[in-house]
Amino acid sequence: MDDLFSTFSDTHYYKFIGISLSVYLGLWFIKKFFFVKLKAIFSKTKSRYDDIVLDALAQTKLYFIAAVALYAGSQSLILSKKITTGINKVMLIICAVQFIIWGRQFINSWIQTTIEQKNNDPSVKTSLNFIGLLLKALFIALVILFVLNNMGVDVTTFITGLGVGGVAIALATQNILGDLFSSLSIVMDKPFVVGDFITLGPDTAGTIEHVGLKTTRLKSLSGEQIVISNSDLLASRIRNFKRMEERRVVFQLGVTYQTKRDNLQKATELIKDIIVKEENARFDRAHFVRFGASSLDFEVVYWITNPEYNIFADVHQKVLYAIHEAFEANNLEFAYPTQTLFVQKNETSALN
Repeated sequence: MDDLFSTFSDTHYYKFIGISLSVYLGLWFIKKFFFVKLKAIFSKTKSRYDDIVLDALAQTKLYFIAAVALYAGSQSLILSKKITTGINKVMLIICAVQFIIWGRQFINSWIQTTIEQKNNDPSVKTSLNFIGLLLKALFIALVILFVLNNMGVDVTTFITGLGVGGVAIALATQNILGDLFSSLSIVMDKPFVVGDFITLGPDTAGTIEHVGLKTTRLKSLSGEQIVISNSDLLASRIRNFKRMEERRVVFQLGVTYQTKRDNLQKATELIKDIIVKEENARFDRAHFVRFGASSLDFEVVYWITNPEYNIFADVHQKVLYAIHEAFEANNLEFAYPTQTLFVQKNETSALN
Protein backbone atom coordinates (compact mmCIF):
# COMPACT_ATOMS: atom_id res chain seq x y z
CA MET A 1 0.00 0.00 0.00
CA ASP A 2 2.86 2.36 0.87
CA ASP A 3 4.47 1.60 -2.50
CA LEU A 4 1.21 2.48 -4.18
CA PHE A 5 0.90 5.93 -2.62
CA SER A 6 4.58 6.61 -2.99
CA THR A 7 4.20 6.66 -6.74
CA PHE A 8 1.84 9.63 -6.49
CA SER A 9 3.03 13.21 -6.31
CA ASP A 10 1.18 16.04 -4.63
CA THR A 11 -0.13 16.99 -8.06
CA HIS A 12 -1.82 13.60 -8.39
CA TYR A 13 -3.50 13.99 -5.00
CA TYR A 14 -4.73 17.49 -5.77
CA LYS A 15 -6.03 16.40 -9.17
CA PHE A 16 -7.82 13.41 -7.64
CA ILE A 17 -9.40 15.50 -4.89
CA GLY A 18 -10.33 18.31 -7.30
CA ILE A 19 -12.05 16.05 -9.82
CA SER A 20 -13.86 14.03 -7.15
CA LEU A 21 -15.06 17.13 -5.30
CA SER A 22 -16.18 18.86 -8.52
CA VAL A 23 -18.15 15.84 -9.72
CA TYR A 24 -19.74 15.33 -6.29
CA LEU A 25 -20.81 18.97 -5.95
CA GLY A 26 -22.09 19.05 -9.53
CA LEU A 27 -24.21 15.89 -9.10
CA TRP A 28 -25.40 17.04 -5.66
CA PHE A 29 -26.46 20.40 -7.11
CA ILE A 30 -28.41 18.66 -9.90
CA LYS A 31 -30.19 16.41 -7.39
CA LYS A 32 -30.89 19.19 -4.89
CA PHE A 33 -31.97 22.04 -7.14
CA PHE A 34 -32.24 21.05 -10.80
CA PHE A 35 -34.63 18.12 -10.10
CA VAL A 36 -36.81 20.38 -7.95
CA LYS A 37 -37.05 22.90 -10.79
CA LEU A 38 -37.88 20.17 -13.29
CA LYS A 39 -40.57 18.75 -11.01
CA ALA A 40 -42.27 22.15 -10.82
CA ILE A 41 -42.24 22.35 -14.63
CA PHE A 42 -43.42 18.77 -15.21
CA SER A 43 -46.28 19.18 -12.70
CA LYS A 44 -47.92 21.60 -15.16
CA THR A 45 -47.86 19.16 -18.09
CA LYS A 46 -50.77 16.83 -18.92
CA SER A 47 -48.57 13.76 -19.23
CA ARG A 48 -47.83 11.87 -16.02
CA TYR A 49 -44.94 9.83 -17.41
CA ASP A 50 -42.40 12.65 -17.10
CA ASP A 51 -43.31 12.87 -13.40
CA ILE A 52 -42.80 9.11 -13.06
CA VAL A 53 -39.29 9.34 -14.56
CA LEU A 54 -38.44 12.29 -12.33
CA ASP A 55 -39.73 10.46 -9.23
CA ALA A 56 -37.37 7.61 -10.06
CA LEU A 57 -34.34 9.90 -10.62
CA ALA A 58 -35.10 11.71 -7.36
CA GLN A 59 -34.23 8.46 -5.55
CA THR A 60 -30.56 8.93 -6.46
CA LYS A 61 -28.61 8.17 -3.27
CA LEU A 62 -25.75 10.27 -1.92
CA TYR A 63 -23.48 7.24 -1.66
CA PHE A 64 -23.98 6.67 -5.40
CA ILE A 65 -23.05 10.29 -6.12
CA ALA A 66 -19.98 9.91 -3.88
CA ALA A 67 -18.99 6.66 -5.61
CA VAL A 68 -19.31 8.23 -9.05
CA ALA A 69 -17.23 11.22 -7.90
CA LEU A 70 -14.47 9.01 -6.49
CA TYR A 71 -14.51 6.82 -9.57
CA ALA A 72 -14.17 9.86 -11.82
CA GLY A 73 -11.29 11.11 -9.70
CA SER A 74 -9.57 7.73 -9.80
CA GLN A 75 -9.37 7.92 -13.57
CA SER A 76 -6.70 10.58 -13.17
CA LEU A 77 -4.48 8.13 -11.25
CA ILE A 78 -2.16 5.56 -12.70
CA LEU A 79 -3.18 2.30 -10.95
CA SER A 80 -2.28 -1.32 -11.38
CA LYS A 81 -4.57 -3.59 -13.37
CA LYS A 82 -5.57 -5.50 -10.23
CA ILE A 83 -6.61 -2.36 -8.37
CA THR A 84 -8.42 -0.98 -11.44
CA THR A 85 -10.34 -4.24 -11.79
CA GLY A 86 -11.32 -4.13 -8.12
CA ILE A 87 -12.51 -0.53 -8.37
CA ASN A 88 -14.55 -1.36 -11.49
CA LYS A 89 -16.25 -4.30 -9.74
CA VAL A 90 -17.13 -2.21 -6.68
CA MET A 91 -18.48 0.55 -8.93
CA LEU A 92 -20.50 -2.00 -10.89
CA ILE A 93 -22.15 -3.28 -7.71
CA ILE A 94 -22.95 0.26 -6.50
CA CYS A 95 -24.43 1.15 -9.91
CA ALA A 96 -26.49 -2.05 -9.88
CA VAL A 97 -27.94 -1.17 -6.46
CA GLN A 98 -28.81 2.33 -7.67
CA PHE A 99 -30.41 0.98 -10.84
CA ILE A 100 -32.56 -1.37 -8.74
CA ILE A 101 -33.68 1.59 -6.60
CA TRP A 102 -34.54 3.60 -9.73
CA GLY A 103 -36.41 0.68 -11.28
CA ARG A 104 -38.43 -0.06 -8.11
CA GLN A 105 -39.43 3.59 -7.79
CA PHE A 106 -40.38 3.81 -11.48
CA ILE A 107 -42.62 0.73 -11.20
CA ASN A 108 -44.19 1.95 -7.94
CA SER A 109 -44.94 5.39 -9.42
CA TRP A 110 -46.40 3.87 -12.58
CA ILE A 111 -48.67 1.58 -10.55
CA GLN A 112 -49.83 4.42 -8.29
CA THR A 113 -50.55 6.67 -11.28
CA THR A 114 -52.53 3.93 -13.03
CA ILE A 115 -54.56 3.20 -9.88
CA GLU A 116 -55.42 6.90 -9.53
CA GLN A 117 -56.49 7.03 -13.19
CA LYS A 118 -58.82 4.07 -12.48
CA ASN A 119 -60.43 5.95 -9.56
CA ASN A 120 -58.79 3.68 -6.96
CA ASP A 121 -60.79 0.67 -8.10
CA PRO A 122 -59.99 -2.10 -5.54
CA SER A 123 -59.79 -4.80 -8.22
CA VAL A 124 -57.37 -2.68 -10.28
CA LYS A 125 -55.26 -2.01 -7.19
CA THR A 126 -54.97 -5.71 -6.34
CA SER A 127 -54.04 -6.79 -9.85
CA LEU A 128 -51.61 -3.94 -10.52
CA ASN A 129 -49.82 -4.54 -7.22
CA PHE A 130 -49.33 -8.15 -8.32
CA ILE A 131 -48.04 -6.99 -11.71
CA GLY A 132 -45.67 -4.62 -9.94
CA LEU A 133 -44.34 -7.44 -7.77
CA LEU A 134 -43.60 -9.55 -10.86
CA LEU A 135 -41.97 -6.65 -12.72
CA LYS A 136 -39.73 -5.75 -9.77
CA ALA A 137 -38.66 -9.36 -9.30
CA LEU A 138 -37.86 -9.68 -13.02
CA PHE A 139 -35.97 -6.38 -13.09
CA ILE A 140 -33.86 -7.28 -10.04
CA ALA A 141 -33.07 -10.70 -11.53
CA LEU A 142 -31.93 -9.13 -14.81
CA VAL A 143 -29.70 -6.61 -13.02
CA ILE A 144 -28.09 -9.35 -10.90
CA LEU A 145 -27.46 -11.50 -13.98
CA PHE A 146 -25.93 -8.49 -15.74
CA VAL A 147 -23.59 -7.84 -12.78
CA LEU A 148 -22.53 -11.48 -12.48
CA ASN A 149 -21.88 -11.70 -16.21
CA ASN A 150 -19.67 -8.59 -16.15
CA MET A 151 -17.76 -9.99 -13.20
CA GLY A 152 -16.76 -13.02 -15.23
CA VAL A 153 -19.29 -15.46 -13.77
CA ASP A 154 -20.75 -17.94 -16.28
CA VAL A 155 -24.50 -17.34 -16.00
CA THR A 156 -25.49 -19.68 -18.86
CA THR A 157 -26.04 -22.65 -16.55
CA PHE A 158 -27.90 -20.46 -14.09
CA ILE A 159 -30.21 -19.10 -16.80
CA THR A 160 -30.84 -22.63 -18.11
CA GLY A 161 -31.70 -23.81 -14.60
CA LEU A 162 -34.08 -20.91 -14.15
CA GLY A 163 -35.74 -21.74 -17.47
CA VAL A 164 -36.24 -25.41 -16.60
CA GLY A 165 -37.45 -24.52 -13.11
CA GLY A 166 -39.82 -21.91 -14.53
CA VAL A 167 -41.35 -24.44 -16.93
CA ALA A 168 -41.81 -26.95 -14.12
CA ILE A 169 -43.44 -24.37 -11.88
CA ALA A 170 -45.68 -23.18 -14.73
CA LEU A 171 -46.87 -26.73 -15.42
CA ALA A 172 -47.55 -27.38 -11.74
CA THR A 173 -49.49 -24.15 -11.27
CA GLN A 174 -51.07 -23.70 -14.68
CA ASN A 175 -54.61 -23.40 -13.27
CA ILE A 176 -53.53 -20.74 -10.78
CA LEU A 177 -51.52 -18.90 -13.42
CA GLY A 178 -54.50 -19.08 -15.79
CA ASP A 179 -56.68 -17.36 -13.19
CA LEU A 180 -53.97 -14.77 -12.51
CA PHE A 181 -53.61 -13.85 -16.18
CA SER A 182 -57.40 -13.80 -16.51
CA SER A 183 -57.46 -11.32 -13.63
CA LEU A 184 -54.97 -9.14 -15.51
CA SER A 185 -57.13 -9.42 -18.62
CA ILE A 186 -60.19 -8.28 -16.64
CA VAL A 187 -58.26 -5.31 -15.27
CA MET A 188 -56.86 -4.24 -18.64
CA ASP A 189 -59.86 -4.99 -20.88
CA LYS A 190 -62.52 -4.16 -18.23
CA PRO A 191 -65.52 -6.16 -19.50
CA PHE A 192 -67.08 -5.23 -16.14
CA VAL A 193 -66.20 -3.37 -12.94
CA VAL A 194 -67.32 -3.63 -9.33
CA GLY A 195 -71.01 -2.73 -9.13
CA ASP A 196 -71.99 -4.01 -12.59
CA PHE A 197 -74.88 -6.50 -12.88
CA ILE A 198 -73.94 -9.38 -15.20
CA THR A 199 -75.31 -12.74 -16.30
CA LEU A 200 -73.25 -15.82 -17.13
CA GLY A 201 -75.13 -18.37 -19.16
CA PRO A 202 -78.73 -19.28 -18.37
CA ASP A 203 -78.56 -19.71 -14.59
CA THR A 204 -75.92 -17.39 -13.09
CA ALA A 205 -76.54 -13.69 -12.50
CA GLY A 206 -75.41 -11.17 -9.94
CA THR A 207 -73.72 -7.89 -9.07
CA ILE A 208 -69.90 -7.79 -9.09
CA GLU A 209 -68.63 -7.34 -5.52
CA HIS A 210 -64.91 -8.04 -5.86
CA VAL A 211 -62.39 -9.02 -8.55
CA GLY A 212 -59.47 -10.88 -7.02
CA LEU A 213 -56.31 -12.45 -8.38
CA LYS A 214 -57.91 -15.91 -8.65
CA THR A 215 -61.66 -15.51 -8.26
CA THR A 216 -64.45 -12.98 -8.79
CA ARG A 217 -67.31 -12.70 -6.32
CA LEU A 218 -70.90 -11.86 -7.29
CA LYS A 219 -73.97 -11.20 -5.16
CA SER A 220 -76.97 -12.97 -6.69
CA LEU A 221 -80.52 -11.63 -6.82
CA SER A 222 -81.54 -14.03 -4.05
CA GLY A 223 -78.78 -12.71 -1.78
CA GLU A 224 -76.13 -15.43 -1.70
CA GLN A 225 -72.54 -14.90 -2.85
CA ILE A 226 -71.35 -16.64 -6.01
CA VAL A 227 -67.60 -17.30 -6.30
CA ILE A 228 -66.30 -18.13 -9.77
CA SER A 229 -62.72 -18.51 -11.03
CA ASN A 230 -61.50 -15.78 -13.35
CA SER A 231 -60.63 -18.20 -16.16
CA ASP A 232 -64.13 -19.75 -16.06
CA LEU A 233 -65.61 -16.27 -15.95
CA LEU A 234 -63.86 -15.10 -19.12
CA ALA A 235 -64.67 -18.39 -20.86
CA SER A 236 -68.40 -17.63 -20.38
CA ARG A 237 -70.61 -15.37 -22.44
CA ILE A 238 -71.03 -12.29 -20.25
CA ARG A 239 -74.00 -9.94 -20.51
CA ASN A 240 -73.36 -6.63 -18.73
CA PHE A 241 -76.65 -4.93 -17.93
CA LYS A 242 -75.04 -1.97 -16.13
CA ARG A 243 -73.77 -0.63 -19.47
CA MET A 244 -77.20 -0.82 -21.06
CA GLU A 245 -78.43 2.59 -22.24
CA GLU A 246 -81.94 1.57 -23.32
CA ARG A 247 -84.15 -1.49 -22.89
CA ARG A 248 -85.89 -3.02 -25.91
CA VAL A 249 -89.37 -4.36 -25.15
CA VAL A 250 -91.07 -6.89 -27.41
CA PHE A 251 -94.47 -8.37 -26.63
CA GLN A 252 -97.44 -9.89 -28.44
CA LEU A 253 -101.16 -9.74 -27.91
CA GLY A 254 -104.12 -11.21 -29.73
CA VAL A 255 -107.74 -10.29 -30.40
CA THR A 256 -110.62 -12.56 -31.29
CA TYR A 257 -111.39 -13.65 -34.83
CA GLN A 258 -114.76 -11.94 -34.53
CA THR A 259 -113.06 -8.51 -34.55
CA LYS A 260 -114.16 -6.35 -37.47
CA ARG A 261 -111.52 -5.23 -39.97
CA ASP A 262 -111.93 -1.51 -39.14
CA ASN A 263 -111.31 -2.16 -35.47
CA LEU A 264 -108.40 -4.44 -36.35
CA GLN A 265 -106.71 -1.67 -38.34
CA LYS A 266 -107.40 0.79 -35.52
CA ALA A 267 -105.55 -1.37 -32.96
CA THR A 268 -102.05 -0.53 -34.19
CA GLU A 269 -102.80 3.22 -34.08
CA LEU A 270 -104.12 2.93 -30.54
CA ILE A 271 -100.98 1.13 -29.39
CA LYS A 272 -98.71 3.66 -31.12
CA ASP A 273 -100.52 6.64 -29.54
CA ILE A 274 -100.21 5.11 -26.08
CA ILE A 275 -96.46 4.49 -26.33
CA VAL A 276 -95.66 7.85 -27.98
CA LYS A 277 -97.32 9.69 -25.10
CA GLU A 278 -95.26 7.81 -22.50
CA GLU A 279 -92.39 9.97 -21.18
CA ASN A 280 -89.71 7.27 -20.86
CA ALA A 281 -90.67 5.27 -23.96
CA ARG A 282 -89.71 5.46 -27.63
CA PHE A 283 -92.04 3.77 -30.11
CA ASP A 284 -90.56 1.43 -32.72
CA ARG A 285 -93.37 -0.52 -34.42
CA ALA A 286 -96.70 -2.29 -34.00
CA HIS A 287 -97.94 -4.76 -36.65
CA PHE A 288 -100.61 -7.35 -37.25
CA VAL A 289 -98.28 -10.30 -37.73
CA ARG A 290 -100.21 -13.57 -37.99
CA PHE A 291 -103.41 -15.55 -37.92
CA GLY A 292 -102.96 -17.55 -34.76
CA ALA A 293 -104.66 -20.77 -33.72
CA SER A 294 -107.32 -18.89 -31.76
CA SER A 295 -106.44 -15.21 -32.20
CA LEU A 296 -105.39 -12.44 -34.57
CA ASP A 297 -101.90 -11.62 -33.30
CA PHE A 298 -100.10 -8.26 -33.03
CA GLU A 299 -96.41 -7.74 -32.27
CA VAL A 300 -95.33 -4.54 -30.51
CA VAL A 301 -91.75 -3.24 -30.17
CA TYR A 302 -90.68 -0.14 -28.26
CA TRP A 303 -87.68 1.16 -26.26
CA ILE A 304 -87.53 2.33 -22.66
CA THR A 305 -84.98 5.16 -22.54
CA ASN A 306 -83.88 4.49 -18.93
CA PRO A 307 -81.97 1.23 -18.30
CA GLU A 308 -83.10 0.83 -14.66
CA TYR A 309 -85.18 -2.31 -14.26
CA ASN A 310 -87.73 -0.76 -11.88
CA ILE A 311 -88.39 2.07 -14.34
CA PHE A 312 -88.76 -0.50 -17.13
CA ALA A 313 -91.31 -2.47 -15.06
CA ASP A 314 -93.30 0.68 -14.18
CA VAL A 315 -93.39 1.98 -17.77
CA HIS A 316 -94.33 -1.39 -19.27
CA GLN A 317 -97.08 -1.80 -16.70
CA LYS A 318 -98.53 1.62 -17.59
CA VAL A 319 -98.42 0.75 -21.29
CA LEU A 320 -100.26 -2.54 -20.72
CA TYR A 321 -102.90 -0.85 -18.54
CA ALA A 322 -103.45 1.82 -21.19
CA ILE A 323 -103.76 -0.77 -23.99
CA HIS A 324 -106.30 -2.73 -21.98
CA GLU A 325 -108.34 0.44 -21.36
CA ALA A 326 -108.16 1.56 -25.00
CA PHE A 327 -109.14 -1.87 -26.39
CA GLU A 328 -112.07 -2.06 -24.00
CA ALA A 329 -113.30 1.40 -25.09
CA ASN A 330 -113.03 0.48 -28.79
CA ASN A 331 -114.71 -2.95 -28.65
CA LEU A 332 -111.48 -4.86 -29.21
CA GLU A 333 -111.80 -8.12 -27.35
CA PHE A 334 -108.68 -9.96 -26.21
CA ALA A 335 -108.51 -13.56 -27.34
CA TYR A 336 -107.77 -16.56 -25.21
CA PRO A 337 -107.25 -20.16 -26.31
CA THR A 338 -110.54 -21.49 -27.60
CA GLN A 339 -111.76 -24.18 -29.95
CA THR A 340 -114.92 -24.12 -32.00
CA LEU A 341 -116.49 -27.48 -32.81
CA PHE A 342 -118.68 -27.66 -35.94
CA VAL A 343 -121.04 -30.65 -36.07
CA GLN A 344 -122.58 -31.56 -39.41
CA LYS A 345 -125.46 -33.98 -39.54
CA ASN A 346 -125.63 -36.09 -42.70
CA GLU A 347 -129.15 -37.06 -43.83
CA THR A 348 -129.36 -40.70 -44.90
CA SER A 349 -132.01 -42.20 -47.08
CA ALA A 350 -134.85 -43.93 -45.25
CA LEU A 351 -134.56 -47.67 -45.01
CA ASN A 352 -137.11 -49.70 -46.89
